[in-house]
Amino acid sequence: MRHKLVIGNWKMNGNRAGNTALLSGIVAGLNDAVGKPWADCAVCVPAPYLAQCQAELAGTPVAWGAQDVSVHESGAYTGEVSAAMLQDFGVTYVLCGHSERRAYHHESNALVAQKTVATLAAGMTPVVCVGESLEQREAGQTEDVICGQLQAVLDAIQPEDVAKIVLAYEPVWAIGTGMTATPQIAQDAHRFLRNCLAHKNAVAAANVQILYGGSMKPENAKELMAQPDIDGGLIGGAALKATDFLGIIQAV
Repeated sequence: MRHKLVIGNWKMNGNRAGNTALLSGIVAGLNDAVGKPWADCAVCVPAPYLAQCQAELAGTPVAWGAQDVSVHESGAYTGEVSAAMLQDFGVTYVLCGHSERRAYHHESNALVAQKTVATLAAGMTPVVCVGESLEQREAGQTEDVICGQLQAVLDAIQPEDVAKIVLAYEPVWAIGTGMTATPQIAQDAHRFLRNCLAHKNAVAAANVQILYGGSMKPENAKELMAQPDIDGGLIGGAALKATDFLGIIQAV
């Protein structure tokens, strides 16, 4: 049985004092849990706060990760952060192809695939993000879009690497819009993505964690994560409040 995973994406939010309060609240909540933690959990934070997370989260149940990575190992690439640099701060997870990177920075499927390869080569876990816009969904293109996004990654990695990735489904139309995907809509997309993975490596596909990234909150987390192919969440706004983040984890 796949273990649940909840990853908080802070996006471009945070400051040193606020981060300490948030992280300590999350860790305290997990430490107060009866028995084992309800789920694996992590926070993906802006690069300037990776050192703070490493210092404050080492030895706790919470892993930390990055929101992006460069495809370059080093060199004249001002503003870029390499996989080796992330590795230097004990990073476990790296978001690759988040919907905001695709939309605002025009990241192509091919570039996301390169970032996934760079992350794997450094021994970290890529969280490969896929998802369709409202226009694409209304045009009946959901499966074509998300399969195309995923296939670019699968074409760039070896079959054995399928077991080393995490996948996140982000229905862009359901993020911060007031619209929500029903648990069945989310499950249908997750099942489809798992079938796509199976064409590359059927055994690994059965064990890959596929997270839902469409505005998961404590109120809807339990019903969503009860679906057979939804293995956790990639959490945005709710990850910025310890009580909300813990509520989602507890929903497992």
